[in-house]
Amino acid sequence: MTDAGLRHGRASLGLSFGVQGVAFALLVTRIPAIQDQYGISDGLLPVFLAAVPILAGAGSVATEKVVARVRPSVVLRWAQPLVLLALLGVGAGRELWHAAVALGVFGLAVGALDASMNMLGVSLQRAYGRSIMTGFHAAFSLGGIAGASLAWAGARWELSLLASYLPVVAMLLPAALVGSRWYTEGKGTVGKGTVGKGAEGKGAEGTEAGAGAGTDVDSGSAGGAISFKLLLPLCLIMTFAYIGDSTVSNWSAKYLQDVLGSSEQLATVPYNVYMVTTLLGRAVGDLGVRRFGAVAVVRGGSLLAAGGFAVVAVAPGAWVGMLGFTMLGFGLCVIVPQTFAAAGRMFPGDSDAAVARLNIFNYVGFLVGSPLVGALGDAWSYRGAMLVPMVLVLATLVYARAFGPEPARYGGVHERPRTADVG
Repeated sequence: MTDAGLRHGRASLGLSFGVQGVAFALLVTRIPAIQDQYGISDGLLPVFLAAVPILAGAGSVATEKVVARVRPSVVLRWAQPLVLLALLGVGAGRELWHAAVALGVFGLAVGALDASMNMLGVSLQRAYGRSIMTGFHAAFSLGGIAGASLAWAGARWELSLLASYLPVVAMLLPAALVGSRWYTEGKGTVGKGTVGKGAEGKGAEGTEAGAGAGTDVDSGSAGGAISFKLLLPLCLIMTFAYIGDSTVSNWSAKYLQDVLGSSEQLATVPYNVYMVTTLLGRAVGDLGVRRFGAVAVVRGGSLLAAGGFAVVAVAPGAWVGMLGFTMLGFGLCVIVPQTFAAAGRMFPGDSDAAVARLNIFNYVGFLVGSPLVGALGDAWSYRGAMLVPMVLVLATLVYARAFGPEPARYGGVHERPRTADVG
């Protein structure tokens, strides 16, 4: 694989992450409009909302089976247009069963899309020989900000869902299809010494050759078999991270307004701040991994996120609460991409299957987080409820060693031959 091929593959995959960020944000930020358009009752709405991540988990499971026969790039090439068309279907329908079908297709396709995107990301990171995974998730965050902004504009101008979605899909669908021509899988470079350059511009040969051979990997993954016992710490970390993320997504506005006494306008700010700080943290996250190692970066992010939840829980007013949500964005942003990268490193002979299985637990966290905090808030207090995701995020420290031999670094003097390190 040439350097140009890797660069093109990286750019096209970054585009795919960005497109998915736009599509997902356009769906989740217009849920009230979707409810109104289809006449979905308050009692039935949670069923629809829960069905999407459940079906996404099923899509991720199916993708593990599919990539045993076809390449992840093929799955991604067809899953992304399907997601966009399903989004358009949500906007175009009128009957309740239209919504059920469109959201069902969206969920299944998102599961396949998330799994295959991260498979390619892990594969490309191995080929590059340095951390690039967090940058892909930064593209997703940027897309999410763009999608949320478009959704705000549609709501502000009182556009129908179809009028909001159609121009975006018309622009992104051809771009995604064209970009898919350059999807690249780095597996072919592993073990052949033809990988990307290290952080200081020196050859990264040897490090990723070891990854392909599975040499010196403390994973018990001989023959490509996946041990769920070894993958379990990463699954728990993924779940904890998404419980934290869904807490911010679903409860930040209510918490700021009802608990900290902010205005309705100010209550919309924390999630925007969280998205921006997530983008900024991911934009520089790979540099931190190359400099300090994945273990140190994940530990630092976990401590910062736990501190953010603590600040939110004890905040005397809205602006201190805003500081806590800012800390949460910078802290949580690195955990998810580095967890995917660690799964690829842990099972270099079967990284696609490891990523597909791990991907299921982001939906588990999404499903558990919001109801958990809501139930605790109603039964106890919302301040106390914020301590639960704090404790769960702190538990990441216990499992941080799963992110690799410390320091898990790339490039230049930090390269260590014969170590399978993609984190």
